[in-house]
Amino acid sequence: MNIISTQNELESVIQRLEQSDFVTVDTEFIRETTFWPVLCLIQMATPDFTALIDPLAPDIDLAPFFRLMGNERVIKVFHAARQDIEIIVHQGDLVPSPIFDTQVAAMVCGFGDAVSYDQLVQKITGVQLDKSSRFTDWRQRPLSTRQLEYALADVTHLIHVYKHLTAELEREGRAHWLDEEMQVLTSRQTYDPHPDDAWKRLKMRVRKPQELAIMKNVAAWREREARERDVPRGRIIKDDAIYEIAQQAPKNADALGRLRSIPKGWERSSTAAALLETVNEALSIPKDKLPKLPRPSAPPEGTNAAAELLKMLLRIVADKEGVAAKVLASSDDIDQIAAQGEKADVPALQGWRHAVYGEKALQLVRGEIAIKFENRRISLFDIKE
Repeated sequence: MNIISTQNELESVIQRLEQSDFVTVDTEFIRETTFWPVLCLIQMATPDFTALIDPLAPDIDLAPFFRLMGNERVIKVFHAARQDIEIIVHQGDLVPSPIFDTQVAAMVCGFGDAVSYDQLVQKITGVQLDKSSRFTDWRQRPLSTRQLEYALADVTHLIHVYKHLTAELEREGRAHWLDEEMQVLTSRQTYDPHPDDAWKRLKMRVRKPQELAIMKNVAAWREREARERDVPRGRIIKDDAIYEIAQQAPKNADALGRLRSIPKGWERSSTAAALLETVNEALSIPKDKLPKLPRPSAPPEGTNAAAELLKMLLRIVADKEGVAAKVLASSDDIDQIAAQGEKADVPALQGWRHAVYGEKALQLVRGEIAIKFENRRISLFDIKE
């Protein structure tokens, strides 16, 4: 089993793959010690051809691979595409298009929420995948035949999964249901979040506007530092330290050193000095310019009960349509519909989701339909009837 490690081989392989209508794609990477994933192996397949590419080979240029990823004539098939696409965006400066994510398609076809690749392969093909090489250090060279076979299986079986799901979507008239999800996956913004939004990753543990200002500043500073140094965020400063800094607001090294979450002596480092600078910037924000704490308004009376009924409705509709409930509506969708009715601006009330679930949800909120338990089954009925 050959692994492509020269430029001529790579160009030749990509030219062959470009002749296919679709290509299945997967990557192996390591990111335990870095901010950005380290791409270690690329696997691709078509019905009559397979390829394993070594991105770590000396002097290899992945430009031909990125050219294929941007080729609009070839559908790129992934399973749970987000992390693979993140790597391509970072290294190739483009988002693959068009794409087909079999995990999303599987949810639309009724295989459950976020079904794993090996589960999907077994359900569709009956093949039990060997996952013994799952925790391989993909940076090591040479890779064994068993490791390469494991990696290749992630794209060869994907061909059968893709064909099965596309046929199912066509038969059920649901191909357009994937459009919105694919738009999210092919949006550059999905993979390039702004450092100023890094605080949204953190669980809110602040009670005052000034604490929120500090948390925002420090989270953005940490994000930039981690990206520039290419190290995990926690290597710069841990989440718990951000919460404590936001609450204690240390203005100098002595105050910083007294915090329990700060390693002894770190407060005198150049990194700590940069951190203190961003804390003091937050402390200098005028009171009337401080960010407002998010305070959700009290929901109308009966909202919680309505939400529970909407969840039950979601299960009924999902079972009837043979689709994962997660595809039709999120928990936030349900809460907003329960509180705001038709004024809720949520995906569940838009496009095909509105026709399948959203309109029934609004009818339930308006009291036009109801849920009944009869003959050991839960079903809907029209109140007017």
